[in-house]
Amino acid sequence: MKKFKFTISGNQYEVEVQSFENDKAQVVVNGTQYEVDVEREKEEAKPVIAPRPAAPAAAPAAGGNVDGVKAVAPLPGTIMQIYVNVGDQVKRGDKILMYEAMKMENNFLAEVDGVIKDIKVRVGDNVLQGAVLVVIG
Repeated sequence: MKKFKFTISGNQYEVEVQSFENDKAQVVVNGTQYEVDVEREKEEAKPVIAPRPAAPAAAPAAGGNVDGVKAVAPLPGTIMQIYVNVGDQVKRGDKILMYEAMKMENNFLAEVDGVIKDIKVRVGDNVLQGAVLVVIG
């Protein structure tokens, strides 16, 4: 249970949050109990890019890593929607997928320009922090 004091338009309110579940909160404001709906902002998640492994000495210098850039989950969560397919061209900042983490919907954005080489997840999958979601080549 948390207590707060708010001043709104010069009026002071004592607010006690009694419970908070999903998008509903039970609060007491100046002695009167209310059930309130809580709206959460959607947050743009910035993906973490796994570093490319060093190329073997015999590998050609041009072309870079054959596997591409692995985009990994910055937080554990659930895949809600996938906006791309293998072979799609993406630019930095394009939406790749949406996942729910910490009860918030997060848009996962491409960090590099390239082509989607592989999609490692499906809608409904639960992923851990650091899990590879897509490979962009």
